Amino acid sequence: MTLKKRLLVLNTTIILGLGSAFSIPGVNAESINKLENQKSQIQQQRSNLQATLAEADKELVSVLEEIAELNAKITKVEKAIEDNNKLIAETETNIASTKAEVDHLKAEMAIIQERIEKRSAILKQRAQSFQESGGTVAYMDVLLGASSFSDFVDRVGAVTTFVQADKQLLEEQEQDKKAFEEKKAAVEEELAGLTSMMTELKGMQATMEEQKQQNSLLIQQLKEKENSIADKKAKLQSEDVKYASLIAQIEQSIAAQAAPAAQSVQGAQSVTSAPSGSAAVNKQKPAAQKTKGSSTSAPKPSVNGGSAISIVTTAGNKYIGNSVYVFGGGRNAYDIANGRFDCSGFVHWSFSQAGISVGASTDSLKFAGRQVSTSEMRAGDLVFFDTYKRDGHVGIYLGGGKFIGSQSSTGVAIANMSSGYWKTKFNGRVVRVIE
Repeated sequence: MTLKKRLLVLNTTIILGLGSAFSIPGVNAESINKLENQKSQIQQQRSNLQATLAEADKELVSVLEEIAELNAKITKVEKAIEDNNKLIAETETNIASTKAEVDHLKAEMAIIQERIEKRSAILKQRAQSFQESGGTVAYMDVLLGASSFSDFVDRVGAVTTFVQADKQLLEEQEQDKKAFEEKKAAVEEELAGLTSMMTELKGMQATMEEQKQQNSLLIQQLKEKENSIADKKAKLQSEDVKYASLIAQIEQSIAAQAAPAAQSVQGAQSVTSAPSGSAAVNKQKPAAQKTKGSSTSAPKPSVNGGSAISIVTTAGNKYIGNSVYVFGGGRNAYDIANGRFDCSGFVHWSFSQAGISVGASTDSLKFAGRQVSTSEMRAGDLVFFDTYKRDGHVGIYLGGGKFIGSQSSTGVAIANMSSGYWKTKFNGRVVRVIE
């Protein structure tokens, strides 16, 4: 056999050998590709599941934070209820004391009235006697009937005494009646004020009890949500474990099938010692990343802190959702630090943040500035509402039919006065403090 034929036979044998050697790896490669695809799909599903799991964790943290905030708010509400209960007890004591004083005055009035009636009868009888005598008897007849100078002097003294006594009696009666009426009016006014306060406090107490119940109900709902999320998280974690197990099994299968294929390839390479081509794969260098320049966006405009209206209308924002309504609140450092305001106390505090001094009661705030019509209403104006009494509630207008104030049911909050409850209570009184 010539050298050329031998080379031809050898090449044919090598080719046949290589075909035989790579027949199994070809089948294994197809199977491995399928497994790799399955692994990729499962990994994608697991990635999606882990993203859902991360969202569940965030949701759970958010719910727990919300529960903590509600618990803190409930604590504040309970303290406010306790303080308002003390005010109710004090008011009830004052009302009872004032009622007792009124009753005492009524008893005194009956006695004085009896004296007045008796004195009136005497004066009436004297006037009647004077009229019946034709108006000529009176005290002059008494004086002219004297039998001697001494008797005349005695009669003059007696007449003078009678005249002065009658005059003094009338003056005392008028003074007593006037003083009594003034005192009675003052006490009744105080009693009316205390009664109004009692009405407001009891209404507020009922509102706060309702708020406390609502918070408790919301906490229960959040607890249920927390448990639901925890269950969801547990199921997701269980699914994640299953996905991890499937991926591990697929990787084991891939490794098991890849091993004989690798051995076959190594055997074939040992048979064919032909040098492999030295053509190097030209790897493109990644394009240089563009250098990030400094941000060209314009800086955010700063809030105009010098605007009194802006300060007054935004000062209370930090208390929204973080305050409670306490009658008489907002007038000391403790209340302000803990977000405890009534409506007028909040308005007083808000204006003080802009260096403006206004009253701390609804009655005084009505005269804090000039009255304007509702058509002229603008942000920073005071708006009044008829609640338990005329002008019983006050807030700060924000514009767009909204106002901010300390409401008994919410504490400091932004409310809508264009519809609903506050629309029906708005009485049209608008006071402009800041010109």
